[in-house]
Order: sequence, then structure tokens, then C-alpha cells
Amino acid sequence: MCIQMRRTDREVTVRAEIDEIVRGSLVCRVAMAKDNLPYLVPLCFGYDGTALYVHTAAEGKKIEHFEANQQVCFEFERNVELRRDAHSACKWSMTYESVIGYGTIAELMEPAAKEQALNQIMRQYSGRNWPLDATSVASVRVWKITIASMTGKRSVIKADVLSLSAPAGEPS
Repeated sequence: MCIQMRRTDREVTVRAEIDEIVRGSLVCRVAMAKDNLPYLVPLCFGYDGTALYVHTAAEGKKIEHFEANQQVCFEFERNVELRRDAHSACKWSMTYESVIGYGTIAELMEPAAKEQALNQIMRQYSGRNWPLDATSVASVRVWKITIASMTGKRSVIKADVLSLSAPAGEPS
């Protein structure tokens, strides 16, 4: 699936930069649909460059949606900042970096695959693997989102763009 971005001037096209935005995010929002009704949830996640990993309780609304429709949309954001203007409400803005993508979700059933995915989640937040006991691994459901496509977007104020593009030693 290839999505055309309307604001190509804000598009992030370098995969390493998209990966950096994902890895620098604290939350993954996953959108799903069941019976033509959308549902969106914020989740902790792990990312290995080709897939996302999330975990859930044994039952719940998310699982009902995952099982009804394996197609999902996901979103990440970082470096979000409100930009105020003291004189004009129309000049208020936001700066941010974001990634939106699409994929297919499937439950991981094998204990070794679940443990690997749970450690991918832990590496996202702690930078390391953790010993996981079999009882803990068995008590949660673990899901893999195979990524079909991702697009990145960056919104910065004009002064930020000027300072990024000015040659070294020259004022922006």
C-alpha cells in the first residue's frame, strides 16, 4: 500500500529517519475496525524494523477487533511542541515528527516467539533484554503487526528550517 502525502514538503522519506521517529516515540496508537466501527488505543510497543509487537490481556475489546479484522493502522509521534503567537490566534501551530503506517496483526502463539516479542517491547523502553518466566509469558497475549507501509512527516517552524539549512558559520 502506497499512500501519497499531500504536504510533500513535510514528508520524511529516508527510512532511517522514519525508524528514528518510531524508536524515539513512547506510545504506539493502533487503529482497528469491526463492523464498520473504528477503535483506537494507545499501546506500549516494540519495533524491530519490519514489525511492531504489542501485548494485551487475555480478553477485551482490542482482541475482538483484532480477530474480526486483521488490518490495522498505527501512529507514532515525538518532539511535539505547541507554538504560540501572542498577537494572532491564526498563527498558533504545532511542531512534531510523526509516522503513520498500515499492517496486518496476528497473534504469536509459540512461547519462544512471545518471549522474543516481549523482550522487543522491553528493549524499546529499557534498552535491554529481561529474564521472563514461563508463567508470565503464558499469562499475556502477544501480537505482531507486520508492516505493509509507513510514511513520515515533520513539521517545523520556518526559523528551525533556516537554522538547519544555513551553512556552518553563516547566520540563519
